[in-house]
Amino acid sequence: MQPDSATPPIVETPEGTYLVGPRETLAYYDSQSLDLPLALTPLAAWNLLMERPLPLLKTAFWLRDAISARFGVKKIGGFTGRRRDHVAVGDHLDFFLVEGVFPEALLLTERDRHLDVMTCVSVKNRRLTITSSVMVHNWFGRLYMLPVGPAHKLIVHTMLARLQRSLLSAP
Repeated sequence: MQPDSATPPIVETPEGTYLVGPRETLAYYDSQSLDLPLALTPLAAWNLLMERPLPLLKTAFWLRDAISARFGVKKIGGFTGRRRDHVAVGDHLDFFLVEGVFPEALLLTERDRHLDVMTCVSVKNRRLTITSSVMVHNWFGRLYMLPVGPAHKLIVHTMLARLQRSLLSAP
């Protein structure tokens, strides 16, 4: 599950979510949940969350790529909305590397020399939780997270609210 021996160990929390490293070493942590009206797998939840990307997200990713590329950060392009019926460790969901696939959790990472990011999509007892954790490695990683941290919280909150409305209005 780990890319190499220098990568910090992935940490499981008592709630059944996963973090990119020990909680006390994280520069960013956010966990948001939603009670689901039906049973979903983590991958099914991901597909529903991504099927209609937020309108301004494409612009935000373009801006992120334009600025970050000047500092040696690879472009990620954003979310495609492409549906996946199956994933395995080593696959990619858009720019995320799939580092873990469990019945109740999907571990998605993006790692570079500036930071390690993990998004854990977990579903336990019909409760969907999106947990994001970041370890920064240098000044650029810290600077990058200043606008990205608050924006990420708002984006996840909005996506979960949209999913809830969608599921409650479905026949």
